[in-house]
Amino acid sequence: MTMVTPRAPEPPPQDQDEEMLVPQQEVEVFEGPQPMEESMPAVDNESLPDASTSRFTWKIESISKHSGRKTHSDIFVVGGYSWRVLVFPTGNNVNHLSMYLDVADAKSLPIGWSRSAQFSLAVINQLDSKHSVRKEVTHTFNSRESDWGFTSFMPLIDLYDPSKGYIVNDQCIIEAEVAVRKIVDYWNYDSKKETGYVGLKNQGATCYMNSLLQTLYHIPYFRKAVYHMPTVDTPSGSIPLALQSLFYRLQHGDNSISTKELTKSFGWDSYESFMQHDVQELNRVLCEKLEDKMKGTIVEGTIQKLFEGHHMNYIECIGVDYKSTRKESFYDLALDVKGCSDVYASFDKYVAVEMLDGDNKYQSEKYGLQDAKKGMLFIDFPPVLQLQLKRFEYDHARDIMVKINDRYEFPLQLDLDRDDGKYLSPEADRSVRNLYTLHSVLVHSGGVSGGHYYAFIRPTLSNQWYKFDDERVTKEDLKRALEEQYGGEEELPHTNPGLNMNPLKFTKYSNAYMLVYIRESDKEKIVCDLEETDINEDLKTRLRKEDEDKENKKKEKAEAHMFTTFKVARDHDLAAQIGRDLFFDLVDYEKIHPIRVLKDMPFNQVKEEFSKEFGIPVHSQRFWWWSKRQNNTYRPTRPLTQQEESYTVGQLKDAAIRMNSSELRLYLEENHLTLASRTKDDILLFFKLYDPEKEELRYVGNLLLKASSKPSDIVPKLNEIAGFQHDEDIELYEEIKFEPNIMCEPVDCDVSFSLNQIADGDILCYQKRCSLDQHRHPNVSSFFEYVHNRQVVHFRLLEKPKQDDFSLELSKRSTYDDVVEKVAQHLGMDDPSKLRLTQHIPHLQQPKHQYIKYRSIDHLSDMLLLRNPNQMSDILYYEILDIPLPELQGLITLRVAFHQATPNEVLFHIIRLPKGSTYSDLIDDLKSKVQLSRSDAELRLFQVNNNKIWKVYLPTEKIDAVHDPNVPLHVEEIPEVEKSAGPRDRLVHVVHFFKDNQHIQYYGLPFFFLIREGEALSDIKVRIQKKFEVPDEQFLKWKFAYVAYNRPDYLQDSDIVLSRFQKNIYGPWEQSLGLEHSDMPTKRANQF
Repeated sequence: MTMVTPRAPEPPPQDQDEEMLVPQQEVEVFEGPQPMEESMPAVDNESLPDASTSRFTWKIESISKHSGRKTHSDIFVVGGYSWRVLVFPTGNNVNHLSMYLDVADAKSLPIGWSRSAQFSLAVINQLDSKHSVRKEVTHTFNSRESDWGFTSFMPLIDLYDPSKGYIVNDQCIIEAEVAVRKIVDYWNYDSKKETGYVGLKNQGATCYMNSLLQTLYHIPYFRKAVYHMPTVDTPSGSIPLALQSLFYRLQHGDNSISTKELTKSFGWDSYESFMQHDVQELNRVLCEKLEDKMKGTIVEGTIQKLFEGHHMNYIECIGVDYKSTRKESFYDLALDVKGCSDVYASFDKYVAVEMLDGDNKYQSEKYGLQDAKKGMLFIDFPPVLQLQLKRFEYDHARDIMVKINDRYEFPLQLDLDRDDGKYLSPEADRSVRNLYTLHSVLVHSGGVSGGHYYAFIRPTLSNQWYKFDDERVTKEDLKRALEEQYGGEEELPHTNPGLNMNPLKFTKYSNAYMLVYIRESDKEKIVCDLEETDINEDLKTRLRKEDEDKENKKKEKAEAHMFTTFKVARDHDLAAQIGRDLFFDLVDYEKIHPIRVLKDMPFNQVKEEFSKEFGIPVHSQRFWWWSKRQNNTYRPTRPLTQQEESYTVGQLKDAAIRMNSSELRLYLEENHLTLASRTKDDILLFFKLYDPEKEELRYVGNLLLKASSKPSDIVPKLNEIAGFQHDEDIELYEEIKFEPNIMCEPVDCDVSFSLNQIADGDILCYQKRCSLDQHRHPNVSSFFEYVHNRQVVHFRLLEKPKQDDFSLELSKRSTYDDVVEKVAQHLGMDDPSKLRLTQHIPHLQQPKHQYIKYRSIDHLSDMLLLRNPNQMSDILYYEILDIPLPELQGLITLRVAFHQATPNEVLFHIIRLPKGSTYSDLIDDLKSKVQLSRSDAELRLFQVNNNKIWKVYLPTEKIDAVHDPNVPLHVEEIPEVEKSAGPRDRLVHVVHFFKDNQHIQYYGLPFFFLIREGEALSDIKVRIQKKFEVPDEQFLKWKFAYVAYNRPDYLQDSDIVLSRFQKNIYGPWEQSLGLEHSDMPTKRANQF
């Protein structure tokens, strides 16, 4: 693959920190914005007129003397700019020639300079110019990227091979073709002022959507129908409402419009969501959604009226009177680009007749097999005709998607009645004139892996075209909208006299991929006038309200420095959380609504506001600092002093920050009577009540007590609060901490609170006294242990790793046996040892490769623990085994792919053998399970990796010491012909491959092949063709090569093949016979 990267000063070999500047790994070239899309579109051929072009030739003499250092060419001028070529003859830290185009005077240029150039660099083949290596790219040069080019231009082994012709007499010829283009400054460009239209903001990968939305918006009939959809009672987030809002803002806005509300209504909320769709899919989904929402309204059927056409598929027998037809509808047509010169050629191909004869006769229900004609004709075309051009196709040979950049013309006026209506079916209404005028051209600029989208539209079908490129809208002429979007190659003339005057040719990677035509007879209706009355008043009111809210938020943001926030917890917050969302501590401040006030508001004024808001007199309020204790619990620590209450809120927040709190958090002790003044002996305690029968915990309030008093003194009060009998026997526990372990200890009721070491902010839990065997969790301590360790685990069947099967509530302290026993009970299994569990990898959302060995992990918490000790998963995978896991762990489990000699199939087997077994034991076991061609057949075992034979195993080798259990083991019969091999015959590896950007890619299944001494390729080809049963016409396209270290050396029919395999410079499996072809045989025949 080709690397296009900025060249930087070469770093010392040991400095790995500079890898970003000089990548050691090749990346794919993206013709267009990189990586996928950019919020500001990259400069492309269409947006940069007036190119200045030139070709520069540089002859590097004595290139061998330049080893180990970079070298520059002479400076040459293109477009008024100084350039030079920079070459690393022995590579820029790679084993390839590295070559870049460099701005020669970059260091002396003013700050902020930039220039755009489309250029190619070439190493000329001096023996045959057709084999010259040339690569091209477009780049905008600036102070940070003053050079750009190819780190891995071509392999050094090819460059310095005297027989290849790239260096002759120690001279290398470099050629640079440079086209410099003007850069237009759009920073201060006002689309509305210049064109009357506004653009759409790019969310990062949504320019394809923006081009489609602009196209639909500029079909007035469609826009009017959207406005007339009833959305008065529609909740926010609906597609119709979002589209109405978008269209209204496009119509009335002065600046570019965001599409976030619309994409959110689609359910797209991430970059990945945007990348999962294309224009055609988006168009159909959007129209289907609108069509459904329009049902039962005054605009029902609008989508069909605008975009729906019909065609007829037919099969007509030639020898008998029989014809089968089927009518189908379409909203858009996908036209072939490859092999077609223009739209008319695509339509000719669309309706071309296919003959069904020979082995492909038509099976008629009435007449049996018949010669027939199969085809398609159009019954009617829609008023708005959408043509999707198939610029992207799947290349079966290379197993990748490719972009078709061929020249493809489309007319301003499209006549689909041409040639006496050859596209129309007999039942078509010939009174309708199918003459169309071009409305929109949607363009893709770039390659299959990335690029940019924009649209050329003439909203009123006048002569004025507009380019809608995300946020920017510009006026354009007819040539830019049509001819420059045909694709193909672009010829750029030279502007520097005296140099090589051959024209420079560049592939045009910007070309049309969707066309929208409007029928002439319908254009008055389609391109209609819109009145303000077409827009619902409720929609206007709703949008005005949204704008006001946005302005208020903007104002709040601008004034944010004047305000601050703080949080106050009250008893009703504690009561609402404890026993529901919270069991430990008192309150989760993340769920407390913040209060926003001016920073300079005195806190005494805050108390006045609280009095007005909640009806709590100022003298009944006491605010406490809330802070973290050493044991990592959070409690009220002390009341604010009178001096602190005189501070401003901002000052109090600063004080909280100094106490290592990220925000100001307070607790409000309140009493509708006047709060008594605190003495040194006073402590504020909080109480929770536990019911062991219901297993419920709730907050019941706080009490201001004397530290010198005893807990027994408040038992009557606590019974009263709980609703117990006055003399109920209760027990008290102090909740001390809960991390990493629970500490909840009994309180001695007969000694004072101070002797119990109970102070301000402490929590006491109490309950009725009961026996330990009376309830599942008889006391607060055991209940806390249960809550602290309980864990809901979602179990998934390993075979279906994406969906939950069932969930169980377990304890983190559950042992391995506890867990499998619970799972077995749920599944109705008698033997839990036949369960096998596997841990979960959250960031990959998949199971680990290794299962949990029997009793190898002590507790559930360890099973769920991630590498980060503070994180836990809640997913486990399970399998149901046919034998107990301890027994299975004593065996080796192998996946075996057995290649049957006859019939020609590959069958998979799971084989288990005792540990310490050899491959000979495997062969014996496998023979009892498969059908052999003969009883004395010998078997060969081998491993395939990356479509090449990686290793052949000997029967005496031990399996567990050699084989990777995650890789299938291939087994095949050894053909009889190999047993009669002569001493100079050789068994070679054969691989299938194709070439991709001069690199070979292996595919398919490799195989062994016996080649006889002195056997020519012509004889081998006969056997290979017979082996795969390849038809002659197809086999003629196959090429044969000797392949060593991924480099093919092509063979001729007369070559004695084994002469190539006599070299000993490679390892035994680094040589192979390569079959280059793209049509992988579906059959795998016997070995010869």
